[in-house]
Amino acid sequence: MHFVIMGCGRVGASLARALERAGHEVAIIDQDESAFRRLGASFEGRRVVGLGFDRDTLREAGIADAYAFAAVSSGDNSNILAARVAREKFGVENVVARIYDPGRAEIYQRLGIPTVATVKWTSDQVLRRLLPQGHVPEFTDPSGRVVIAEMPVNAGWVGRRVFDLEEIVGGRVAFVTRLGEGLIPTGDTVHQDGDLVHFALDRARLAEAERILDAAPPAN
Repeated sequence: MHFVIMGCGRVGASLARALERAGHEVAIIDQDESAFRRLGASFEGRRVVGLGFDRDTLREAGIADAYAFAAVSSGDNSNILAARVAREKFGVENVVARIYDPGRAEIYQRLGIPTVATVKWTSDQVLRRLLPQGHVPEFTDPSGRVVIAEMPVNAGWVGRRVFDLEEIVGGRVAFVTRLGEGLIPTGDTVHQDGDLVHFALDRARLAEAERILDAAPPAN
């Protein structure tokens, strides 16, 4: 798949190398051509000099064919603008924006742009939100049997009770991250667009739970 990254700082370069090692095509954008030195001589992806929110620059980076876009430059405004252009103008569904001001995260989340504040940031977290469906292990008990994992949920579950997810998956929802804040679900909690759902379940159930949640819910 093709990925476009805006910002060739430490996080952007690390992300680009990781995606390329995984066998994906990568184009990385930066205003400063010298920033591409962080990629190393072995990097074979596309290097594009320009502004990541400029449409011509994005086209040069192959945004029209991109599976995902990550805005990880040093500027909040540039990142969110670029992420919105990628999603709203070019139809890229999988986008993520790095921010420095955690207080603005709720605004960005309401715009439908997944964000991660710098204090929580690693290139690992970007990969988790850009790559295709897959659980994100966050905790494993000492025996290795029980895990807490962030699981992607099909959009068809929006409006259904969180407990409905538990029933069909056969696990417990440990917590939900909504608009950047965690909450413990109750019987009345309804799954909303943009929610990140963290399940506690047996490791042996991960693949099956992923398959179930990737599909729309069964008809009532």
